[in-house]
Amino acid sequence: MSAPVSQEELPILEAVINIRNRLTALKKNRGEFIKPADVTQLYHAIVKQVTRLNEVRDDHTTYNNRLDTTLADVFNLLSLFFLTIGRTRECPATYSQIASMRQILIHMDESGVYNESDLAPFHRRLAELRNIVQHDMDSGKHPPAMTKLLERQLNECDNLLRKLQDSLSVLSPELIPIHERLVNIRRQLVALAAKETAREVAAAHAHELAEDLKGKNVAANTSAESEPSDADSKTPTRESTPTPKTDGAREKEGKDGKDSKDGLRVKAELKPIQEELRRIDSKRVDGKFLGPGGTVPASQAICSSLLEECFEIVQEIRAQDESKNVASSLRPIYDRLSEIRKELEQLVLTHRWSLRETDLWNYSLSLQEIDKMRVDGKFVDAEGNRPEGQYVLLYLLRRCYGLIYRLLSSSEPVSEELMPIANKLSTVKKCLNEVLKYGGPFSPRDLYPYQLALHQIDSMRKEGKFVGIDGTIPEGQGIVMAHLNECHELLEMLKESMDEEEEEDLDDDDDDYDFNDPSDEEEVEE
Repeated sequence: MSAPVSQEELPILEAVINIRNRLTALKKNRGEFIKPADVTQLYHAIVKQVTRLNEVRDDHTTYNNRLDTTLADVFNLLSLFFLTIGRTRECPATYSQIASMRQILIHMDESGVYNESDLAPFHRRLAELRNIVQHDMDSGKHPPAMTKLLERQLNECDNLLRKLQDSLSVLSPELIPIHERLVNIRRQLVALAAKETAREVAAAHAHELAEDLKGKNVAANTSAESEPSDADSKTPTRESTPTPKTDGAREKEGKDGKDSKDGLRVKAELKPIQEELRRIDSKRVDGKFLGPGGTVPASQAICSSLLEECFEIVQEIRAQDESKNVASSLRPIYDRLSEIRKELEQLVLTHRWSLRETDLWNYSLSLQEIDKMRVDGKFVDAEGNRPEGQYVLLYLLRRCYGLIYRLLSSSEPVSEELMPIANKLSTVKKCLNEVLKYGGPFSPRDLYPYQLALHQIDSMRKEGKFVGIDGTIPEGQGIVMAHLNECHELLEMLKESMDEEEEEDLDDDDDDYDFNDPSDEEEVEE
């Protein structure tokens, strides 16, 4: 439960809510590109409110009220706007990445399923983000209120990472290979459980669709039978003919066959994992893993609890396979998470062409709402019970968080206004590299489409720069110009190789003429 907002903070809360509403309205406007001037104006407005807030608050007290949650929303959305306009190397753009990273680290700490290789990318990314914040702090590019806030967020992530690292440091060297293998096995099991649940949901939807179609067919048949034709009335042997199988019977046979195939598939994928778990379990003596010389290494509890959890997931998958049923109270959550995951995975494939970073805001809000439904880390129903399928939902939730973090980290320092040009140049560069790789022969006509594309892009520049609709200079000029120059260099290389081939052909023609052969001279005289 959040604390009430004090009287001194109420005017600040009203101003922050107003800024959030303006940001939301700007995000929904898809008719035109986001203008950096609008983002900068709102950024300065929120920094002003943070400065006012720092004046009425104590630095040594932790606050958590509605103002704090609203501020977090504003900074998260503002950070996405900075990514959208291409200012990825400025400290406001790092806020959403830090927040996404913190959420993933909290879930990793909660699950206890991670190893050294999982933590290494977070160490590297945190160092990069800290360098960005430190650079802006030293240069004074952004006010102290902003850099101080981000430094506090970075320190929180550092503390979480240190906590995760310390929990791994207690692992004895003898148990590290077993722990890493158990972590990978658990991931395989949860992914298998999620895949099976997806099959069940798809089958359920197909069954509902078949029921609807069957109802429509029955209604149509009933209407047709109410008006018998003359041919039907004159056929006395009609009832003695073999009766074909009904739609329901065929559907039941098909469903039973599909369920049987799915069951065999599950067992086939699950069997090697179970055997490996049994092999790992057989290494224990009296419930403990032994080291060289029969010694008992430290950190038994970590590996043993992970092993037991893997066996529990195996039992849950088998139970799902046998019952072919998911708790109805968890089905809406599962459907929503599956939908978010599908859309995010699609964005990972097409983000260069279709993603506006502010679009991730809605996904983040949805995931936060779902995350808040958990009680003591578990999803519960109306009666407070914990239905089956917890592992699947947590897997999907963490998978969605990971996809958002991946999209945020892959954002390029190019504004959305220049992104179509950057994408076109990237495509042209790939094509030219392929042509250069496989070589000729080719004619000037083959190179004409690439020359035309580069000429069109060159003609868009004014005084050597790409200018926005409103006359401003969008972010990402250096990257786009680097792509453009590289394309011109590749095109020149292809032209040179084409000229060399023409010279070789001329040399071959000269070699065919023998100046000492009198027959050649006679042909010339004739």
